Amino acid sequence: MSRLPFYFIVGLLMVLGIALSVHRHIQMEVPWTPGEQRQIWEVEAIVDFTALGDPVRVDLALPANQRGFRILTENTASPGYGLSFLQDETGRRGQWSIREASGSQQLYYSVRIQVTEDRRKQQLPFPPLAEVSWERPYDTAASQVIERAWTRSADAYTFTRELIRDFDDDRQGENARLLLTQFDRTSLLVRLLNQAGVHAREVSALQLEDGRRRQALSSWIVVFADEENWALFNPRTAEQGQPENLLLWESGGRAVLEVQGGTNSRVTFSMLSRNQPAAAAVRSQLADDTLLNFSIHSLPLEEQALFQTILLIPIGALVVVLLRVMIGVKTSGTFMPVLIALAFIQTSLSTGLIGFLLVVAVGLVIRNYLSYLNLLLVARVSAVIITVIAIISIFSVISYRVGLNAGLTITFFPMIILAWTIERMSILWEEEGPKEVLIQGGGSLITAVLAYLAMNNPWIRHLTFNFLGIQLIIMAFILLLGNYTGYRLLELRRFKPVTED
Repeated sequence: MSRLPFYFIVGLLMVLGIALSVHRHIQMEVPWTPGEQRQIWEVEAIVDFTALGDPVRVDLALPANQRGFRILTENTASPGYGLSFLQDETGRRGQWSIREASGSQQLYYSVRIQVTEDRRKQQLPFPPLAEVSWERPYDTAASQVIERAWTRSADAYTFTRELIRDFDDDRQGENARLLLTQFDRTSLLVRLLNQAGVHAREVSALQLEDGRRRQALSSWIVVFADEENWALFNPRTAEQGQPENLLLWESGGRAVLEVQGGTNSRVTFSMLSRNQPAAAAVRSQLADDTLLNFSIHSLPLEEQALFQTILLIPIGALVVVLLRVMIGVKTSGTFMPVLIALAFIQTSLSTGLIGFLLVVAVGLVIRNYLSYLNLLLVARVSAVIITVIAIISIFSVISYRVGLNAGLTITFFPMIILAWTIERMSILWEEEGPKEVLIQGGGSLITAVLAYLAMNNPWIRHLTFNFLGIQLIIMAFILLLGNYTGYRLLELRRFKPVTED
């Protein structure tokens, strides 16, 4: 029979698991290791104005996800005001409204922004060329400034750099000085660029500096080479490109702040930088995962804690398969060691080992007495279950009385599984003798310890919880191991006499 469908399924599981995990790492920036840190900026905008006793409407430009930055959470404080978040082709805006207000008013907007490694250029709305008209003698001065920069440039970007440099103090001519007496530097440069046929727009950006208070937005120029490609220019230094800590706050060509029903309006910004574990930094975004980024983080915290343990079981199953199929370790029950390893995670390894050995040892003694009563199987196993519960209860009380609080965690052991383990070992003792009990009991304990060490590893816990594609990869490995028909490692000792000869 052809094994091609089998290997196709295994390969498909492997590819899907790796693809989902890599996509999650790149798209959602979930880290591969649990100790990674992410820089988080907390920015607070304060809108101050004086209301005139009439209806008030306040429009404030809001930042969006962009190159190098991702918005995590937003909060506002505006008692008595209605608030709406609006989105159009020019960008995001927050709109506060109230029927009547008078006197000094303050509105607060705060945002938590994560610094990301995503360097993809964001799409900005392509600005049309504005109609530019000048009064005399500014029209002549503008034409001469444009002509001078045009002859020393080759494209829209080089023309912009030359134009900005012509307004520097060391290269500033009479025409440039004349224009600066009438116009603001940034808006003047945009007018000149539009007159020269270069699509450009003034944008407002926030320079992120840790611990700064009451900062204002700065003006920058976006120059478009075509409808998709653009570059950011500093209108004071002609530097091209977006600095690392520059956050574009308004890039649609509208005013940052618009207030109706008030005067003396202004907006100031305060900011603070701190580091945060990467997993916690992206948790709010993971809660809104799409189907492709299916995430446990969308569940309530109680269920998340439950699944964090459940998702470790395939790791324990993989350890069991490796030890039984490849090594040849004998265990009492197929996956009983995995459940014991889960109990070790709750109790700690040393406490769990001592508790497991005590419960099984005392249980075997009591089970040996029950064998003389000639009970039916169901009644005998039920009696063993009750016995296990009694043993665990007694040990817990004794531990508490002598001050060993760690002994209380013995209640995390799966009582039904312990009862069946005691029953199986007792039957094995009667049929095969104590040697086989030690072999299978020791094998179970070794397997449980190794499974515990694998499942309790912080790196593995992080991967299994944050990358569900890992489950598909584990499934593929288990299927491959299930196809193994060769010798087990412990069976090779049978060939020792051959090597001696």
